[in-house]
Amino acid sequence: MTVTEKIDTELLNAPVSRKTFDEVLVPTYAPSNVLPVRGSGLDVWDQEGKHYLDFTAGIAVTALGHAHPVLVEALTRQANTLWHVSNGFTNEPVLRLARALTAATFADRAFFCNSGAEANEAAFKLARKYAHAKFGAGRSRIVSCISSFHGRTLFTVSVGGQAKYTEGFEPLPPQIDHIPYNDVEAARAAIGDDVCAVVVEPIQGEGGVIPATREYLQALRQLCDQTGALLIFDEVQSGMGRSGELFAYMGYGVTPDILTAAKALGNGFPIGAMLTTEELAKTLAVGSHGTTYGGNPLAATVALNVVNIISQPAFLARVKAAGVQLVAMLQGLVRDYPQLFAEVRGVGLLQGLVVTKQFSGRSKDVTRAIEAQGLLLLIAGGDVLRLAPALIVSDAQIVEAGRLMRLGIDAFLAASSGK
Repeated sequence: MTVTEKIDTELLNAPVSRKTFDEVLVPTYAPSNVLPVRGSGLDVWDQEGKHYLDFTAGIAVTALGHAHPVLVEALTRQANTLWHVSNGFTNEPVLRLARALTAATFADRAFFCNSGAEANEAAFKLARKYAHAKFGAGRSRIVSCISSFHGRTLFTVSVGGQAKYTEGFEPLPPQIDHIPYNDVEAARAAIGDDVCAVVVEPIQGEGGVIPATREYLQALRQLCDQTGALLIFDEVQSGMGRSGELFAYMGYGVTPDILTAAKALGNGFPIGAMLTTEELAKTLAVGSHGTTYGGNPLAATVALNVVNIISQPAFLARVKAAGVQLVAMLQGLVRDYPQLFAEVRGVGLLQGLVVTKQFSGRSKDVTRAIEAQGLLLLIAGGDVLRLAPALIVSDAQIVEAGRLMRLGIDAFLAASSGK
């Protein structure tokens, strides 16, 4: 038997399980024992046939739910038409997608890639290149926020403000500083004439589901205008309707120079985008940046349909209404379990439930107990339960999530009191 025949007959159709992860994958994650195999809307079923209500949306990715019929049809149609062309050519879906995003936002130009990290990498490269061309090579410093998250490339993880993600990867790219989030005075002290860019998440996701204040973003805009630095909004998690606006910057009334998007843009099909102005886009001339798969017809077709659905005013109004219902449900948990939960914070359908000091570091334990009841949740660090359901979530599903959370919380507290 040849090696090829052995793979075909013995491996391709062999059973796999959570244990297989530990045998063949690089251990960069510690996934749940739940192994989803099928999804529809907010419903997910695992290998054993157990049903779960999904309030993770793949970390704010499947904003229109699993296997959305419009997206399935569009992807299938495109898969039967054209998958990929080299970047020596363009394609119709990506042109339509760029036109849709620039029509819906402040931007004049779009650059497409495969992920949020790549979108941020492009944004940071653009900012430095623009500053070098306009002011000289000495203007390279990037100011970011403590507890921010911007991706896992060496550049983006260095701009991110969480040391746990950079340990062991030194030396890190230089000329990157971090300031406290929502601290206007710290921003004023840090943003000088040597800064090429200030990058901020309008809603910190990985850092604990913390919304920026309007005053903070307005101050950053003013400081960037005064110094000539570029203002970059990382909307990888907060964008595409998550806040109740197409992008969160629209609700703040503060316009960035560069915006990055990904996650929900493809509803699970990998795509990222950097949006910017005509003037800035000229900086990235032919050959200065690129990507093999970015803006491929498959991804662009899916994303175009996602943008079309989410950008509808009635859809966004429903997201805002659902966000109100979700917050009310979570506030009920804070009221009824004061020993466990301290507060609710977030915007729209990105909400965080903060645990008390008594249970600091145990957010994962709480979500595991809730998971056992049939509800999938996220965490944002050791002290925050993160909820990011698909934007199509119904009021009935929010009520059911609350019921399952209470069952899981009761089980968690009972187990904790017995220790």
